[in-house]
Amino acid sequence: MNPVLTSKWTKVVVFLGCLVPLGVLVWRALHGQLTANPIEFITHATGDWTIRFLILTLAITPLRKMLRLPQLIRFRRMLGLFAFFYACLHFSMWIGVDKFFDWSEMMKDVQKRRFITVGFTGFALLIPLAITSTAGWIRRLGGRRWQMLHRAIYLSAVAGVIHYYWLVKSDVRKPLQYAFLVGILLVWRLAAWISGRGRRVAGARSEEPATAETA
Repeated sequence: MNPVLTSKWTKVVVFLGCLVPLGVLVWRALHGQLTANPIEFITHATGDWTIRFLILTLAITPLRKMLRLPQLIRFRRMLGLFAFFYACLHFSMWIGVDKFFDWSEMMKDVQKRRFITVGFTGFALLIPLAITSTAGWIRRLGGRRWQMLHRAIYLSAVAGVIHYYWLVKSDVRKPLQYAFLVGILLVWRLAAWISGRGRRVAGARSEEPATAETA
């Protein structure tokens, strides 16, 4: 498995796989299969894929530890950037097609309609993460600060799920499924943080006698 995950061609395959949802939308558009309301269909499809890619990105760390495949980390940045890519498509449908770049109308929507407010917040949180996704930004910010900043992806995923739940109103099965997956990943992250903190405290205590003897 390791040679497969470290191969440059695997990244190419994953990249092309991430473009499949866009290709399906283009194919459906060319064949007139975007339903009676194509704007709504594309908006919902790109929103779905934004949340899915956020979940896949968040799942990389627990999967690499549980499966003992550290090489999976090679795909996390790509998946995160594709989450941002589909979020941009989703947001662009609202800006350009739904609102026709009427900024005042958009601001009213953000202020008055809570599902748009939380959706806009989730999108805004992704912008600095996409900008600072390069190795250069990791060096500039330092690993610790970079990690703290990029934990905002959890907030963005939660905002995306809430946005979807408030949007659909009646049939909430799909947003609840996403909420379940995001919830599991949040619990895993919390458990990992508590476990790591416990080990650090235990390590600090074990060093105290040695320090005292040296003094």
